[in-house]
Amino acid sequence: MKRILVLGSLNMDLVTNVHATPKVGETVLGNGFSEIPGGKGANQAVAIGKLGGAVSMIGRVGSDDFGSKLKEALESSGVDGSGVKSVESEPTGTALIMVNDDGDNSIVVIPGANFSMVPENVLSEDFDGQDILLAQLETPIETIEKAFAMAKEKGLMTVLNTAPARQLSRDLIANVDLLVPNETEFEVLTGYSAESEEDLQKGAAALFDTGVKELIITLGKDGALYMNHTGDKHHVHGYKVDAVDTTAAGDSFIGGLLTALSKGEGMASAMEFAMKVGAVTVTKHGAQSSLPTFGEIEKFEGVKRK
Repeated sequence: MKRILVLGSLNMDLVTNVHATPKVGETVLGNGFSEIPGGKGANQAVAIGKLGGAVSMIGRVGSDDFGSKLKEALESSGVDGSGVKSVESEPTGTALIMVNDDGDNSIVVIPGANFSMVPENVLSEDFDGQDILLAQLETPIETIEKAFAMAKEKGLMTVLNTAPARQLSRDLIANVDLLVPNETEFEVLTGYSAESEEDLQKGAAALFDTGVKELIITLGKDGALYMNHTGDKHHVHGYKVDAVDTTAAGDSFIGGLLTALSKGEGMASAMEFAMKVGAVTVTKHGAQSSLPTFGEIEKFEGVKRK
């Protein structure tokens, strides 16, 4: 089994449920309040750990109660969190999350200690014994650029989830083997819409021209689309489920994908597995609290969308 190193964010999610997401200037009543471990980086690491993958994480939390709880959540899910350090200068990152009756969420992230993960914190020895580097965009972009350059020098496969959406430097994209944006992120990256076949092809070609080898665009309920620089293409459909909370759905998909790839599965098979992981995730509340185990996926019998 290949080992996966996750560079990314750790947040404590502060969650409430609302009947409908409030408009600007509107006040609504929340139903309940929960503190749930989250952050895109930690979510993806925990997803991999709970599915049986070999995973480690590097990142930063504050020297506070939230930070301690987030590190405990990693370890209890099978993640080697020894690379997650505490800092005195900033509080642990937090995310304010509202989930409406349709299961859709609105999120405000306060980065806190995540932005203390500066380039000089990335060390050569972090990559020793690792096979795959996975990162997102909730830590400083300069740190991610350095990590990806070092990972490529050490022969690792590099995977970048482009969330939250932003423009990326050509230097960073050139060091990405597998790029995983959603539709919005794809459009921000390329200027082309994923809804038009012609535009999708143009946007993908532009990414491949910069050095990206493989691309997966997640399409929400419509599944995910794989393309590579040699012209291969594969679409997997999503599953029909009763969604209660879409928080961490994309993170769980990526966790499932890399777990399967690390175990030697081909891309098509890995995507099918990841789609099941994402489907189970949205049937439960919260971020890491919704991430399924391998046993849950084995029992899942969903109906495919068409």
